Amino acid sequence: MVELDRPRDAELIKPGAQVGACTGRIFVVGLIRLATLESERMKYYPKHYCGVFGVYGHPNAAELTYYGLYALQHRGQESAGIVTSDGKQFHAHRGMGLVSQIFNGQILHELTGQIALGHTRYSTTGSSHLRNAQPLTVDCARGQIAIAHNGNLTNAASLREELEGRGSIFQTTVDSEIILHLMAQPDENGSRSSLVRTVRRIEGAYSLAIMTEKELIGVRDPHGFRPLCIGRLGEAWVLASETCALDLIHAKFVRDVAPGEIVVIGQNGLSSIQAFPDHQRRAFCIFEYVYFARPDSTIAGRNVYKARVEMGRELAREFPIAADVVVPVPDSGNCAALGYSLESGIAFEMAFVRNHYVGRSFLQPSQLIRDFDVRVKLNLITELVKGKRVIVVDDSIVRGTTSKARVNNLKEAGAKEVHVMVSCPPHMNPCVYGIDFPDRNKLMAANHSLEEIRRYLNADSLHYLSQEGMVRATGLPASSFCMACYDGRYPVAFDPGTNKHTIERRNGRLPGLAEALASEKAQITLL
Repeated sequence: MVELDRPRDAELIKPGAQVGACTGRIFVVGLIRLATLESERMKYYPKHYCGVFGVYGHPNAAELTYYGLYALQHRGQESAGIVTSDGKQFHAHRGMGLVSQIFNGQILHELTGQIALGHTRYSTTGSSHLRNAQPLTVDCARGQIAIAHNGNLTNAASLREELEGRGSIFQTTVDSEIILHLMAQPDENGSRSSLVRTVRRIEGAYSLAIMTEKELIGVRDPHGFRPLCIGRLGEAWVLASETCALDLIHAKFVRDVAPGEIVVIGQNGLSSIQAFPDHQRRAFCIFEYVYFARPDSTIAGRNVYKARVEMGRELAREFPIAADVVVPVPDSGNCAALGYSLESGIAFEMAFVRNHYVGRSFLQPSQLIRDFDVRVKLNLITELVKGKRVIVVDDSIVRGTTSKARVNNLKEAGAKEVHVMVSCPPHMNPCVYGIDFPDRNKLMAANHSLEEIRRYLNADSLHYLSQEGMVRATGLPASSFCMACYDGRYPVAFDPGTNKHTIERRNGRLPGLAEALASEKAQITLL
């Protein structure tokens, strides 16, 4: 997993620091210093996740894809892109930032064709640069191909080294490009490599949407780490990471793409291939239910909102606390807090009011920005908590920055007691399948006891939902999930030394052209 390299506290401009007459000058110098730290930190900071969306057979494919990505914005806020096919050639536009910032009516009008593929990115492999924005495209012997990838390949470094050894030239530092190269490579007898052969070579987590000039293809890894579903809009077909994207464009949910399945959508409709017919182990990421998926999405037949409410109920059953009010940390704690209130009978109050113009702090690309977000994204209504015993419910505590600030807010507002409830177990291990948990020595629960964390948060009590309670809340068997971040049981083997910058660090491992020529010249002289 990716190493989190936090800047030293002494280098930061402390909140509330006294500034004298030269306020403006100090502020400008401060911004420059913060920007410098931010630039330095971007090289090491872990990131997460992506959203994919595709449309086949609709005259407004680009516009529908734009709205689909808009619904999936929570899955990635760094970059986005759309590629369309008119049956003969591709038309593409990619950019850094939010979907609404990258596209406008004129750009969408120029993305012609009845097939479209979209992607919103939060990097799991490779840095946050425009060159790494997806969908990626290639023109090869098979024709034009575009790919959008949600997940993380655990054998990316070894595959890339093998391909480069055979002469492949890479334009990006993302693992998704490896899949394109594998598809373009001929096999040993010179015939074109099949998609089935390609997906059997890659390992880890991947939900893929692939577009050719005349087809739209969906692929899911055999463990089913990441979600991918199929929808129908009239005669058109839709692929999406979550069902909430289908709802926005009024598409009808058909079914989930099964783990290990390849679905091909073309002129003759939808056909299906099972690339891993003998694979039985399932490992859907349970954190989708806990935090990441939108509550209005349905995954594996289970509505995310209902699962989160049930997690709150499970919390109340496991840890009944005498209190006056249950308060969620918006928005991710809303459902679990409601469940705790319903089960316990304690009043529910939205005491924290969220500023919706501030992004989700868990997903911002630096701890420096995240600390700023903690201070500005939520405002507390003092009258609802003053003099009361408060239960504050959040979905998770990974690094603790946000939770500590919330408890301090409540204490400063006059709350008599603050009890912190977390609707999932403690995060003890990093994730190598594409979710934003740093290496183990940066995870709070992996390095501190429950009592130490409670004292750090300044809470009167701290309770995590048990792993059994979390699984019960989903209504699905434990064998269907990956819970490695909680129990350390990784379904797919990986190299512990590999992280998202492994591919980038490989740059420079060989001498440059000038050095190679000098060396060659020296050898000739010696001879």
